[in-house]
Amino acid sequence: MELHEEVSVLKYFVKSDWNGFFGLFTNNLTNILVMASLLSVVVGLPGNIVYGRILPAVGLSIFMSSIYYSFMAVKLAKKTGRTDVTALPAGTSVPHMFLIVFMIIGPVFWATDNAYLAWGAGLVWAVVEGLIELLGAAIGPKLRRVIPRAAMLGSLAGVSITYIALNPAFSVFAIPYIGLVALAIVLLGWIGKVKMPFNLPTGLVAIILGVIIGWASGLMTWDGFLNSVQNITMGVPIPRIKPMIDGFSEAVPFLVVAIPLGIYNFFETMDNVESAEVAGDSYSTKEAMLADGTTTLIGALFGSPFPTAVFIGHPGWKAAGARIGYSFVGGLVLFVITMLGMISVLLEVIPVVAILPILLYIGVVITQQAFTSVPHKYAPAVVLALVPHLADWTNNAVDIALNAAGTTAAEVGFDVLNNAGLNYLGMNALGEGSIIVGMILAAIAVFVIDRKFIYATVSAGIGALLTFFGIIHSPTVGLNENLGMTFGYLAVAIIFIGYAFYEKKKGDLSDEKLIS
Repeated sequence: MELHEEVSVLKYFVKSDWNGFFGLFTNNLTNILVMASLLSVVVGLPGNIVYGRILPAVGLSIFMSSIYYSFMAVKLAKKTGRTDVTALPAGTSVPHMFLIVFMIIGPVFWATDNAYLAWGAGLVWAVVEGLIELLGAAIGPKLRRVIPRAAMLGSLAGVSITYIALNPAFSVFAIPYIGLVALAIVLLGWIGKVKMPFNLPTGLVAIILGVIIGWASGLMTWDGFLNSVQNITMGVPIPRIKPMIDGFSEAVPFLVVAIPLGIYNFFETMDNVESAEVAGDSYSTKEAMLADGTTTLIGALFGSPFPTAVFIGHPGWKAAGARIGYSFVGGLVLFVITMLGMISVLLEVIPVVAILPILLYIGVVITQQAFTSVPHKYAPAVVLALVPHLADWTNNAVDIALNAAGTTAAEVGFDVLNNAGLNYLGMNALGEGSIIVGMILAAIAVFVIDRKFIYATVSAGIGALLTFFGIIHSPTVGLNENLGMTFGYLAVAIIFIGYAFYEKKKGDLSDEKLIS
């Protein structure tokens, strides 16, 4: 009876959900604004495809995710008798957003000058990733049980500090008269727990101030706003089977790259579910992965080339007071905005830099959690997990700069770059498959710290196996993609197993300790 009474007062939307709503909504909105800019400005796709077909489908996939994750939160609340359960946030993976744009949609469009085929090729890619996410549901729960928490949270922190926090930080300091003001509000409200005037949500206050300063300073203009209103492109998601079929042949050469990225995506979901459990909400890894795979496939069917995932940030939104309704309402509003074609208008109303400090906050919270949620002795493992992500981010930054200059690292010359102080090949190898590499390196470190040398040997062996097939340390999947790295991992495995038996012979390790 007591449990029933606790559950009977469960509310699907509470006042503090507004904090989570403005946080998660603006987080996803920022990603979609960046996505729209990449597709329309950088790649050059026409507005009718970007705003009329792709974005409404992206909005639909995020909305479907938010519905299911809200449902999971209700189930968890009723099961545990708690009213403080926070729904898993849903969204598109930021690293994937950039990779899909620059690894398939852009190259196909630039090679064929056919936006329709480029879009279709992206849809095929999304289908492959969605299927891999569904397959991941079979092994995700088992992996989560055997991979050390420091490895999972550390690798997630690597994504957070690079793609979630670093890029926004650059923009904040590029336009500091807006960015720093918005950051100050975020720090006051979500870090300092200071109440905003009239009890307004922190995220809303940051946006309002950003809009006021943006228009007062002349950063935002009426000409841009009026032009966006006149060129609104509305769209309703409908099945897009034909462009998928037409774009299949263009997508085939790129699909081998989709395999490691699909694996990356289900590992990201697994890490985020682990992050939610550390914050107090224990969700089913298998159910979350099935939801991700299903909503990714639904999104692709209706025109979205971008996979969905459990989004980074659950601990941050929970700390801000979000519960169940924030995710559903945020997904609904985002879906409506994308269908109405309002993204292009919002780009001309809200300075993006006013929203970006929210992403910076999420990056900080996730990275903090990686260090504070594990025993202090595992801090070196967490730091080690960050390193591949720093390499991956730097690699992408260098490639973007070289592409902007009309060249590539190969054309400049790897020796030339190396002599200038940039070991490009090493950076590239370390960064490929960064989320998996980070977990492997951190797992090895954890097992060494605990003197579980057999487990460290197994971790190194897994690294060798994944490297041999090109899942990590290589841009493409295949056999014997990086032989030197494979032998490197095998050498590490030999060292660990040799040391394990040496220690056993000395009597420092018992048989039980050797394998436990």
